[in-house]
Amino acid sequence: MEKEEYSIDKSSSNEISHYDDPTKVVEEKGITLGEAAAMYGDLGAAEEYGYVTRGLKSRHIQFIALGGTIGTGLFLGIGRAFTQAGPLSILMGYTFTGVAVYAMMMSLGELATWLPLPGAIPQFCARYVDGAMGFAVGWNNWYNSAITLCAEISAAALVIQYWNGAQDINVAAWISLIIVLVVCLNIFAVSIYGEAEFVFASIKILTIVGLIIFAFIIDLGGGPTRDRLGFRYWNDPGAMKAYKGTGATGRFLGFFSVLVNAAFSYGGVEMVAVAAGEAENPRHNIPKAVRRVFWRILFFYVLGSLAIGVLIPYNEPRLLGAIEDGAPGGAASPWVIAVYRAGVPVLPSIINAVILTSATSSANAFLYTGSRYMGVPYSCIIVTASISLLTYMSCSSGAAEVFQWFQNLVTIANLFTWMSVSIAYIRFHAALKAQGVDRNTLVFKSPFQPYTAYFSLCFFAMITLFNGFYVFGPFDVNGFVTAYVGIPIYFALYTFWKVFKRTKFVKAHEADIYTGKAALDAADAHWPPRIARNWVERVWFWIA
Repeated sequence: MEKEEYSIDKSSSNEISHYDDPTKVVEEKGITLGEAAAMYGDLGAAEEYGYVTRGLKSRHIQFIALGGTIGTGLFLGIGRAFTQAGPLSILMGYTFTGVAVYAMMMSLGELATWLPLPGAIPQFCARYVDGAMGFAVGWNNWYNSAITLCAEISAAALVIQYWNGAQDINVAAWISLIIVLVVCLNIFAVSIYGEAEFVFASIKILTIVGLIIFAFIIDLGGGPTRDRLGFRYWNDPGAMKAYKGTGATGRFLGFFSVLVNAAFSYGGVEMVAVAAGEAENPRHNIPKAVRRVFWRILFFYVLGSLAIGVLIPYNEPRLLGAIEDGAPGGAASPWVIAVYRAGVPVLPSIINAVILTSATSSANAFLYTGSRYMGVPYSCIIVTASISLLTYMSCSSGAAEVFQWFQNLVTIANLFTWMSVSIAYIRFHAALKAQGVDRNTLVFKSPFQPYTAYFSLCFFAMITLFNGFYVFGPFDVNGFVTAYVGIPIYFALYTFWKVFKRTKFVKAHEADIYTGKAALDAADAHWPPRIARNWVERVWFWIA
């Protein structure tokens, strides 16, 4: 494909003609302006409008990948799935969903490494599939981020009420405090956001690793009671619980309900691609971060769900009561219940503090993501943050109930984002083949393609279609709306842009796989190599 030249008005500028060469633009004007000129197709426009700054360091990207959007789903939301389905079902559900998420992330990793652009996913969909899909997924992702922001703030307000004295303060005060905090973390330089997420993710990673070690010790009888648990609760009350039915059918429905819950818990895992547009040395850091997602899925979600299943039974009265009553704090967290049962009195407060940190961190991350889908100016942050005002519904309906509403709403949005990524990759794969690009020359080549993308697409489509199975017996109008409203929203956005702009499906040989790439290729040579001077730095460079 022939690339556009950068045009400038030589009559009013002292620039010389070699600025139609992206390499020269990068060398003489810098990486930021070089990338901007490549995207705008005009150096003058690049100088006038500017571009995002690559201020996220390697450690920021790696820790965002490992723990950036781990929020309340793993600490609070998993409790409801556990009581509905049992230990084996949540282990299988989080594992199967994790496999599909990892397959999607492999596709996204290849896309984002080829072109690590700001607002990556909508751009990929518009370039390789259809402009209408780019529009639809862009607004779907913004809406997803904005509503998840509400869910995490609502959860944080719920957790704060765990401590004595906090329950006497109106929940609106806590909501306001958290909103102000996350806005302040996003309104300044992206490096401030990166540092905040680095700290937050470190706390979450250390806590989850600590909890898994704790579960291993307690399970083997190392707790104060010296009671060796083993897999006792997989026998009594059982490994799988029937849900909305009896026998094998009920157990299958219990398992399927976990797939829906896991889709919420894994939400935001694609944030690495959003951050790619502001990452230093993206061709090195993004593949590394995408590969780290495997360990995030294995250690945090799979081992985490296994740990919960061996520590407490799914019919634990305190857990059931806390979920039913919308109890304050982390009382509805199976981790907190497990600590109480183990007889370790100091840990519940620590776990609640970490859950609060996780919810705040996730809110911070989703405000960043939502604003980047709109653009970068302060107005985009303010508009996205304004949606968080919906969280004040917690003042009248109760934080626990509102959190459940928001969780249901964002699950479908997550699934549509992931399906869009899979479709975009399938078309990108076809475009590479049609335009004679050998995938063996790519910096990051995902395995078993395009079958990996087809697998993830089919898996997420299945969950999308059947996610609201529980509302049909008896029919629940409110449940039906929250389970399926995301589907007409996505297709309404797609249809509107299709009709308004008369967009066409992009043919593989016409797909724009090159605009912006030359400047990114030129920038690769300007990132300084990281050379470890001792074994400590070698370990740290491997981690971050």
